[in-house]
Amino acid sequence: MAHFPFPDDLVSLKRQQIRIYGRLALQPALGTAELRRELIRLSCLISSHPYWERGGWSTAGQVELHRAASTGLISAREPAPGARSS
Repeated sequence: MAHFPFPDDLVSLKRQQIRIYGRLALQPALGTAELRRELIRLSCLISSHPYWERGGWSTAGQVELHRAASTGLISAREPAPGARSS
């Protein structure tokens, strides 16, 4: 299985996207335009993030990003600058 070291900002964007999908699921069809616009904005930021230039976009990477954002796995994120590896 490939390891995807996602940067914190990318995981944060994905978490925001997941939260908005959840809010849309709970709200009625009317009045959701603002949430949908935010989803589009986040999708653009996620898909154009510099991380994807390094290893290239992949379905597996997208799935792992979703898992990392959903579960908050620290091991799926890059260490902060200056942090010690264990």
